[in-house]
Amino acid sequence: MLEDGSFWKGRGFGSIRKVFGEVVFNTGMVGYTEAFTDPSYRGQILVTTYPLIGNYGVPEMEKDEFGLPLNFESESIQIAGLVVQEACSIPSHPHSKLSLHQWLANHGVPAIEDVDTREITKRLRTRGVMMGALVTSYDEISEDQVYSELKKVERYDSKFFEPNLKEPVEYGKQGPLLAFIDCGAKLSIIRNLLRQGFRVLRLPYNVDFEELLSYKPKGLVISNGPGNPKRYTKTIELIAQAREMKLPTLGICLGNQLIALSYGGDTFKMKYGHRGQNKPCINSLDNRVYITSQNHGYAVDPSSIKNTSLKIWWVNADDSTIEGLIDQENKVISVQFHPEANPGPFDTLFVFELYRKMVEKADFHA
Repeated sequence: MLEDGSFWKGRGFGSIRKVFGEVVFNTGMVGYTEAFTDPSYRGQILVTTYPLIGNYGVPEMEKDEFGLPLNFESESIQIAGLVVQEACSIPSHPHSKLSLHQWLANHGVPAIEDVDTREITKRLRTRGVMMGALVTSYDEISEDQVYSELKKVERYDSKFFEPNLKEPVEYGKQGPLLAFIDCGAKLSIIRNLLRQGFRVLRLPYNVDFEELLSYKPKGLVISNGPGNPKRYTKTIELIAQAREMKLPTLGICLGNQLIALSYGGDTFKMKYGHRGQNKPCINSLDNRVYITSQNHGYAVDPSSIKNTSLKIWWVNADDSTIEGLIDQENKVISVQFHPEANPGPFDTLFVFELYRKMVEKADFHA
């Protein structure tokens, strides 16, 4: 059920429960294990536009050489609920260990199938994302009761989804040390930084700047994460302090928005956001278009950064929203899309190489 009163009945699977959240859609054709475990989806009910989900099942929780999950972006499912046209009950893949239904049930996530996801998506595109409810039950469900509860739910924009990380975690054994601020990070970002030869110290979003400097990092990376970027006041302050010292900084997704806010810029809520794997972005430095993986509902207001040292680096080819910023003098770069992808495409992995070169050239000393 959406907050405008529209509702769809289908067949429930996964967990038997009632959840509320912002209803959004993703246009990706593959990569549901990565998408559903992306912490940026916290507090959201996800509608998939691709009609068949779960056909290759769910693999076991394997770890790579760095101790990071190979096929997932966090240790658990992050979406509040799932809406699909058809859920495959008999997956086929040599690495599959669970069906989609079993996986969701194990993590307490409700889902619904046999609904018109195209109709739901068109409504969200026309009217914008809305708060919604997803209810699975063996008993009759009262639409009036659900709607009454939905009208009282706290709105997504006003809620702060506090990241889970409380203590520092270090990855890698050699190379320059990066301070990685976890606002709700996809773990494959850390993997790609490690592959560039860095050591990575994963820190809570609200870490004190003096504590950060005590680790003597050579660079700073701001992760993706859920919710309204203006709620991350402590992180915004940290970025501004790092810029004063010209600590080489990379922002990804939410990190892009937080960097703009740290310069005194502004962000706005998009009508329905960018969520998928086929989003074209123009690199202003070479005027080429790259296909990117994205998951965000907020964007940077271009007029708000005109009087700052930030320059627009990337622009979305579909709607001209900002997809990346650069401040060469203060050693700051950021992208709104996900260069680590997972799911792909991997067209923009070179962003990590550019950042490595920036750190090497800066030779920063705290």
